[in-house]
Amino acid sequence: MSQNGGEISFDGFRDLQPFFDAAMKAGLYVIARPGPYINAETTGGGFPGWGTYTPGLWRTSNTSYVEAYTGYMKAIGAQIAKNQITNGGPVILVQTENEYSGFEAPFTEDFTYESELKAVLRSVGVTVPLTVNDAWPGGHFVDIDIYGYDSYPNGFDCAHPNDWLPGAVDSTEYFWGAHLQFSPQSLNAVYEFQGGAFDPWGGAGYEGCSQLLGPEFERVFYKNEFAESNTLLNLYMIFGGTNWGGIAHPGVYTSYDYGSAIAEDRTLREKYYELKLQANFRSVSPAFLTSRPINIFSTQGSFTGNQALKTTQVLDVVGNKTGFYVVRQTDASTTAVQTYNLTLSTSIGTLTVPTIGGSLALNGKDSKIHVVDYAAGSTTVLYSTGEILTWATIDKRDIILVYGNAGELHETAFKFTSAIPAATVVSGTGTIKTKVLAGNSLALQYQTTGQTVVQVGNTVLYILDRANAYDFWVLHPASTGAFAQFSTQNPILVKGGYLLRSVSTTSGTLAFTGDLNSTAPVSFEIIAPAAFQSATFNGVKLALTKTRYGTLTAQKTATLPAVTLPNLAALKWKTADSLPEIQSQYSDALWTVADHKTTINPTPPNTTVVLYAGDYGFHTGNILWRAHFNATGPETGFAAQLQGDAVTSAFNGTFSFPTVLPKGSTHVLTILQDHMGNEENWWAAGDDFKTPRGILSYSFLGNPTTTYADHSRGAFNEGGLFAERQGWHLPGFNDAAWAVGAPTQGIAHAGVAFYRTSFDLNIPAGVDYPLALVFTNSTANPHFRAQLYVNGWQFGKYVNNIGPQTSFPVPQGILNYNGVNTLGISLWAADAGRRSPGLARSEAHRKGGEQHGTSGKPTCGVVAALPSQLTDAKARGSLCWVIFPTPLSVAGLVSLDVLDHVDGSIPYAYLPLKR
Repeated sequence: MSQNGGEISFDGFRDLQPFFDAAMKAGLYVIARPGPYINAETTGGGFPGWGTYTPGLWRTSNTSYVEAYTGYMKAIGAQIAKNQITNGGPVILVQTENEYSGFEAPFTEDFTYESELKAVLRSVGVTVPLTVNDAWPGGHFVDIDIYGYDSYPNGFDCAHPNDWLPGAVDSTEYFWGAHLQFSPQSLNAVYEFQGGAFDPWGGAGYEGCSQLLGPEFERVFYKNEFAESNTLLNLYMIFGGTNWGGIAHPGVYTSYDYGSAIAEDRTLREKYYELKLQANFRSVSPAFLTSRPINIFSTQGSFTGNQALKTTQVLDVVGNKTGFYVVRQTDASTTAVQTYNLTLSTSIGTLTVPTIGGSLALNGKDSKIHVVDYAAGSTTVLYSTGEILTWATIDKRDIILVYGNAGELHETAFKFTSAIPAATVVSGTGTIKTKVLAGNSLALQYQTTGQTVVQVGNTVLYILDRANAYDFWVLHPASTGAFAQFSTQNPILVKGGYLLRSVSTTSGTLAFTGDLNSTAPVSFEIIAPAAFQSATFNGVKLALTKTRYGTLTAQKTATLPAVTLPNLAALKWKTADSLPEIQSQYSDALWTVADHKTTINPTPPNTTVVLYAGDYGFHTGNILWRAHFNATGPETGFAAQLQGDAVTSAFNGTFSFPTVLPKGSTHVLTILQDHMGNEENWWAAGDDFKTPRGILSYSFLGNPTTTYADHSRGAFNEGGLFAERQGWHLPGFNDAAWAVGAPTQGIAHAGVAFYRTSFDLNIPAGVDYPLALVFTNSTANPHFRAQLYVNGWQFGKYVNNIGPQTSFPVPQGILNYNGVNTLGISLWAADAGRRSPGLARSEAHRKGGEQHGTSGKPTCGVVAALPSQLTDAKARGSLCWVIFPTPLSVAGLVSLDVLDHVDGSIPYAYLPLKR
């Protein structure tokens, strides 16, 4: 929505065109979700602050709401229309509303609202299909081009990351029936399926979320979506990121890591690699697009005879050939190992697999997709219990990759149209057993341990354990034309590297770009047409060796350039009082007078004048109130209830005066409040987001439109602190007259101090070092909070006595990696006693496996050329810079133009990390 009830801006960071351009460059299609309501744990759910004092119910066809959203939806709709696929852009779908599913009684679904939203988008030229995400398959807003729904089946209890409900997977088994009921003629679409979880103030932290929704969750729940023939699966989130400034609603803090596949610091979790396996399988399995689940609600014991297992049969109903059998535990919470044999109907008759003997196993929280009569190029896979990662036809050979957990027994069988060829192990130490089956078929039995390569005629079978499967990448050279980067033809398979980004081809040379996360030698295996006999990695030529079965191998050793970070404690800091409002001589003559006698806010005031910040145009950040009064005697203290506390919603406080106030004496009472964001408005026709922020009531004991200074960074970047109002947080402010003082010294009284410093960075080209500011928790005098301002951007809110966040990543772009940076810190002490976040020296992780953020007590050191050369320094109770290990900038998801900054002479190289 517009920032001030009429102003709509696409300037600066609001400009959407670079995002669309980057998606085109990366070859990513876009599903646009512009609102007008987004939820997403944002303040007001995306509604503007001025909506809190706008009359009428929102998320309805109420006139005031229609007037509020129409200008915005037309403006952003025009931007989207210009970039839709029909106009040569990446946008393929546009969402009209977000989870328009719950309605405040007595209201129900507003069909007029739905129709008007669609009409607005069509009126500005949006022609691609319109979508909606029902909060569950409930049949809301079904008059849409492609109806879909959301699902978060494993919950949000990150404090108990190993606890799953026994029926958690079963709770989604009705999805296919709901799809047939509500949208049988379109694809079965899930527009939000759980990719992580949000964490509240005082929560368990996002590492717990990443464990609760980790690779085991992906294997069980995502494969069950496969079992439901879900052909559009959108994960919320793959990358969470950061709630900079005042974007967050009161339920979450600065970090929005979400425990997702890509962490906030841009490192890859194991979840990313598991997701890659499943995505690659889907992309080479077209029979799945015309498949249907055959035995919904009759899965227990099916095809295995083991009641501890459920198997969903998913058949291609168009080709009437390919079958997918998705096996999982009946009790989703169990960690038990179950063994089984599969009885399968195949094109050569009914088989019990394994056919050569032994049994299959499902280890605890796991799931497998076994295929029957599966086409892989010219090869027919009669069946495979080893899961298919991908396949590609290269130089008339079908390369098929199958995998399983380490040491598992599996079988893969091929059906031939001519004589059965011999199966020969051409690489690896694994062994195979073979058996000729009816119908000119051959079964191979093996264990998925390490990597073994088997040649069977013109088919090459890679047998992999999961760790080796994670190492494979499928890359596609660009084709020609407007959508060159979207090509899925001519795949090149590569094993090795932390992240491989792209491949281009010129004159017999393969040019790879990618990232490494170790200074140890990294091995590559390249499966490509024989026409390519040379290769480069980030512009550096690789020394290639050809294997006996025709692939190319190489090694690459990364060089890690030296990086020196500032010693923050040694910098020259300046400080000033950022709460002069409590001084007796302070003048508030220019302040807005809170004198409204009435309000349209649905919460009736309990005070003589309305003391809701939103009614006066204040919607984010810190809010200051000053009350002028004459004592009537004998006031001994003051009590107040303030709305907007992140943990308890409403805060009640009682404060005693040092002495009884004499009758007739004049006083000024100052209250500093942290806004913490507006509530979301998930219930349509409700007023939750209008819940006031301000003073709900007050009493004396003993007696019964705003603007913001920085338009380039926007209204959410700053609040009402004196420092913010004066621009102290902005680069270029002249602090020459300020006193010298550092955050390490802190303040010994209730109040707010502001600190400024500057430092230089000189990060070498060709490396990506994500940086963060890190606090360590203080238990002595704990009641303080701080905000971090990096080059004018508020990029962290730290609340010491609530937590849990202590690490605040700041990305390149906010930080100037090659130049001067300005750092500001506001320190708000809530009561007496010295408060100090402290400072420490620069920090870097020293070795693989060392993880920051779990103990709250980082070890800091001076960065040297290599991790082994770091010198330790204690940093308890401190603020320090961090170099994160194994950083990442993901094409299409985070920083799409990172390759523009590659120095061809320096490979991407990172500090090592094992998770």
